[in-house]
Amino acid sequence: MNEATKFNLFSLSGKMKILHFSWIAFFITFFVWFNHAPLLGAIAESLGLSKAEIKTLLILNVALTIPARIIIGMLTDKYGPRLTYSALLLISSIPCFMFALADNFAEAAISRFLLGFVGAGFVIGIRMVSEWFPANELGTAEGIYGGWGNFGSAAAAMSLPTLALLFGGEDGWRYAVGLTGLISLVFSVIWYVNVSDTPKGSTYFKPKKIGGLEVTSKGDFLFLLIMKIPMYAALALLTWKLSPAGVSVISATAALTINLSLIAIFIYDCYSAYNVNREVFIKPVPEIEQYKFKQVAVLNILYFATFGSELAVVSMLPLFFADVFELNMVVAGLLASAYAFMNLMSRPGGGWISDRFGRKKTLLILTAGLAVGYALMAMIDNSWPLIIAVITAMACSFFVQAGEGAVFAVVPLIKRRLTGQVAGMTGAYGNVGAVFYLTVLSMVSYQSFFIVIAATAVLGFVTLLFLEEPKGHIAEVNDDGTVELISVT
Repeated sequence: MNEATKFNLFSLSGKMKILHFSWIAFFITFFVWFNHAPLLGAIAESLGLSKAEIKTLLILNVALTIPARIIIGMLTDKYGPRLTYSALLLISSIPCFMFALADNFAEAAISRFLLGFVGAGFVIGIRMVSEWFPANELGTAEGIYGGWGNFGSAAAAMSLPTLALLFGGEDGWRYAVGLTGLISLVFSVIWYVNVSDTPKGSTYFKPKKIGGLEVTSKGDFLFLLIMKIPMYAALALLTWKLSPAGVSVISATAALTINLSLIAIFIYDCYSAYNVNREVFIKPVPEIEQYKFKQVAVLNILYFATFGSELAVVSMLPLFFADVFELNMVVAGLLASAYAFMNLMSRPGGGWISDRFGRKKTLLILTAGLAVGYALMAMIDNSWPLIIAVITAMACSFFVQAGEGAVFAVVPLIKRRLTGQVAGMTGAYGNVGAVFYLTVLSMVSYQSFFIVIAATAVLGFVTLLFLEEPKGHIAEVNDDGTVELISVT
């Protein structure tokens, strides 16, 4: 059996070494990104935060990741995963230390907003893994990467409250949070020393231009511009939430300035996308090099419902269990971690099923299960036995996370040299979903919150009907101008 067909999970060499280093890097980003969730009770008491300010921190935590994933996707395609992931881990340790040292809501809010940048790490590993694994193993490999990495949020929920207690005192949470920043800083060096972008002798395909996602037709260019709007709308929604019309964290003048800036940036973004794609208006792209942007759009919407809901639920579930069942935050955090704990099996399972039974069929089944799961969670109240509520959350999370794995089993099969950017845009839609869902949560009951997620999952199911099953080959152009065909089946 040759290297291309081996999948030995316990191997620590070759492509398996890269997979293990990749999921550990991703694990650390999530460990850092959600280091606040299980400590919210202690943080609120230490800084004197209101419930509105706590919910604002939850929204801020996922906001910056929207543009960050787009930017990191471009940088990954241009400079490679080795350098990009190392830089991200290094830089992200700084706002982590800032949050640990925060003395008031303003300082906590700024550092929490900046920490959203670490959530962009996911897209780097998607490109790295796609470089090292063949198409028939890609769903499984990406699922392991995503699932074991996503477990970082569960690990934070299970370990950080205990660490805070061990450090002791009112500042125990600060030491626990600071430790996660130190881990990120150290692993940035370990990552850079131990990985390479591609197997020896392989070509690292780069986009022809950096500055925007390449498309291959005039219609797809218009579609791309339309799909950019929700990302800016999510940031505008966050601005509204922080303005006097919401929790009044920023002034009306500041909100107006931010919104005008968002409009200006959107116009520039569209212009930049045109510069990257101006050739499609001059001459047709050869058929062999074309891909359909609708594939990207469908995956964006699905990730809005899957990963968007996971981010939102992971952020609020400890509070949900504490409020509904009158638990202390340590116990509530441990129980809530069961939702993210499922990532160890669910996301790799979704990728594995997708590899063997088809991308589209798998996604249809999992999206339907997601809708039913959240509808059941909407029924949870204090009359339920606690164990049944936890089991329901875990069952729901299986479909959510397996759906994420199935989505990213498709992403690298669209266009190899654009994988970072496609992953970045799809990942950004996950954060658009998180901002949307957490904003909804700040205005409605827990039950209505879960119903809204279930409704968007139904929308995702309908959208899925337009997805085309990846098959055959995709064409990539080498630096010398020759065309190389890469199998996607």
